[in-house]
Formats: sequence, C-alpha cells, structure tokens
Amino acid sequence: MQPSHAEVARTLAAGHLPAVAHIACFPGPLPVRHVTDSHGRVLLLSPADGAFAAATRPQPGTDDTAMVLDITDVPPMAGSPALGRVWVSGWVTRIEGDELKRAVLDYADIDATGDLLDVGDSKVMHRMDVAEVRYERNEKLVDIDPDDFAEATPDPLRQIEFDLIADLADHHLDEMSAYVRRQLGKSFQPKNEPQVVRLDRYGFMVRLDDKLARLGFPRPVTDRHDLAHLLHPVLCHRCGH
Repeated sequence: MQPSHAEVARTLAAGHLPAVAHIACFPGPLPVRHVTDSHGRVLLLSPADGAFAAATRPQPGTDDTAMVLDITDVPPMAGSPALGRVWVSGWVTRIEGDELKRAVLDYADIDATGDLLDVGDSKVMHRMDVAEVRYERNEKLVDIDPDDFAEATPDPLRQIEFDLIADLADHHLDEMSAYVRRQLGKSFQPKNEPQVVRLDRYGFMVRLDDKLARLGFPRPVTDRHDLAHLLHPVLCHRCGH
C-alpha cells in the first residue's frame, strides 16, 4: 500500500511546512502561517496590520478574496526524495464573532502556537473555502477532488519522520540492512548498505545504490508506538524468531 494523492496533499498542507499565498490582485506571493484542521478546512494566521490581512481585504461589493496556497515539501534528510508540491485554491474570508473562538481551538489542535492568544488583538485568522487542489510530483500534475482532500488524514509520522529515520540509522543500521536484504532476496543485493530515506504510515523507502525501493508494512500504522510494535521483529530479528 502507498498513500493516495489526497493523503499526500493533506500531509503537505497539514500546517508543518512553509507556505506562500498567491492572492488575487496582489503582486507577488506572501508567506503565511496555516493549518488544515481535522475537517479539511484551511485556517490562516497572520498579523492584524500585516500584508496578508491587507491583501485579503475584500473588494467593495464582495465578502471574500480568491487565493492559492502554495506548499512545497521539505525532505527530512539530505538525499531523501521530496514528496512534491500542493496548490490549494479557494476563497478567503476573515473569521470573526463566535466562530473565531472555535477556529482558534481547531488551529491549536494542529499547532498550539502562543500567537493564538493574540487572535482578536494583534493577530487575525482567515478561513479558506477550498475549491481546487492540485498535487505535483516529478513533473506530473494531479487534480484532487476537494471532498477527497477534506476526508483524507495527514500522515501521523510526518512530524517525527526525521527523528525516526535518524534513530534507525544511528542505532539499528545492521538490523535494517539485514531485513532489507532478506526482503530483496538473492535477485538484487546492493553494494552499499541500504539506507532508509523516507517513512510513512504505509512503509518506508530505501535507497539501494542508485535506486529507490519501497517496502510496505503489513498494515498502516497509527502512531510512533504502533510503529515500534510493528518494527520490533525487524529490529530484534532473533527475538522475532
């Protein structure tokens, strides 16, 4: 199994990667902080007197502003392949009144930044009504249904992917190498030690000399503890027997 395009897009747009906003009638992109909440709604946090708040102020006769949120993956390690890039398009509206408190709590569920305490004063929050999602990787562009994007869940290991890969490299290199070689069989044995370069709920990607191979888990994992349980027979091969 592999993550679907919608799952990768939700992982990239979750709120843990830098993003820029391309706003209608405004020259040039603007960096903006954001999260995508558990319902697939994009929330944007910015200074009340900043460029983003000014650029998204509705034109006379309208109550929203068209915008594209542009997010590019940052690989966890040198030599790790990138997951690609996602563009989320829609209309942005400033959140006010009773809805604002709920939006702050939803934002905090993803990113509990202290700046949320200033929302309503020096900080403002906007919501994007998603109309279009496009995902690009290796020069291939895929349109994702907004409903599929909203229903997908981001990968639970993405925020700790670097730590997990570093731990495998520092403390379990021999065990992982032996496991990968067993999985490959005698048909292909790399000259160099196999190196884990990406990790997600469905499995991991391994660099084999100048090639990449994906090895899947028996089932998707739910969190770090579940991953440790699943990998125990791999990292402690003799215990597994």
